Parts: sequence; structure tokens; C-alpha cells
Amino acid sequence: MEEKNINTEEEVKTDDVTVDETTDEVAEETATSADDVEVAEDVEPEDDAMQQIADLKDKYLRQVAEFDNYRKRTLKERAELILNGGEKTITALLPVIDDMERAIVNGEKTDDPQILREGMQLIYQKLMKVLEAQGVSKIETTDADFDTNLHEAVALVPGMGDDKKGKVIDCMATGYKLNDKVIRYAKVAVGQ
Repeated sequence: MEEKNINTEEEVKTDDVTVDETTDEVAEETATSADDVEVAEDVEPEDDAMQQIADLKDKYLRQVAEFDNYRKRTLKERAELILNGGEKTITALLPVIDDMERAIVNGEKTDDPQILREGMQLIYQKLMKVLEAQGVSKIETTDADFDTNLHEAVALVPGMGDDKKGKVIDCMATGYKLNDKVIRYAKVAVGQ
């Protein structure tokens, strides 16, 4: 009987070892599959992050290229504007030049100075209309107070009385504004 018990115990021991070995194998497989899941979970966020980085890098490079193209285009447009900016004004002045040429040709045919004066007066009026259409206007100096924003004093006239003190007495050169910006100050004599 004792032998029988020994065999049974051995079988049990064998069974125990088998159960323990099986448990260890299952635990190892579970641990391995858990590691795989963790690695798979770790790989997915890394792949997502790498994809996002690649997308952002692509967007950044496109934005830089687009800005560079914009900068080049605006520089080119600015250069063209500087080069051809006066085209509208020059085109508007061409009829006045034509009138001047006709006046010169017709002036040689006549000796009457009154006709020449009238022709010059008409051309002057036409030129002033063209300039006004372009935004140019005269700075008024008649009975005006001296203003350093509009006038340049080239002479001081003493002894004009208190009512003329600080007033424009005479205009030596007319001043002009272009769209409310002074492009040439009026050269004036001021009462002292």
C-alpha cells in the first residue's frame, strides 16, 4: 500500500508541477501579451505624434514658402509702382504739352502779343485743372497769417504796423499741397 500512495503522491506532485508549470506558462503568455498591448499602445501614440509632427512641419514649410512668395510679389509691385507711379499724372499732362507745342508753332505765325497771352492763359488754366484732378492745390497766401506748416519765410518786412505783424505781406513762390500734404512750401515775406 505504501507504494501505491507513493505513486499517487508522485502523480500529484507531477500534477502539481504540471499545474504550476502551466500556470507559469499562462502567466508568461499573459505578461507577454500585456507587454505587446503596452507596446502596441505605446507605438500608436508615437505614430500619431510623428504624423502630427510631419503634418505641422509640412504646414510650416508651406506657410514659409507662401510668405516668401508674398514678400517677393510685394517687392516687385512696389518697384513697379515706383517706376511707373507717375504714369497717370504724365498721361494727364500730355494734352497740356500738346497745347504748348501748338502755341509755340502758332506764336511764330503771329506778331500780336495779346493773342499769345490769351493762349498762354488758356494753357495755364488747363494745366491747373489737370493738377487739381490729380489732387494738387495751391496754398493760399493772400491776407493769410504766417503758418510754418504752410509757409517758408524768406524775408521779414519791418515797419508794417501792428495789423500786419505776423501776416503774409508778399508771396515770392507759390506753395502746393498734394492731397493735404505740403509738397512745396510757399515762400513769403512776413510783416514784423
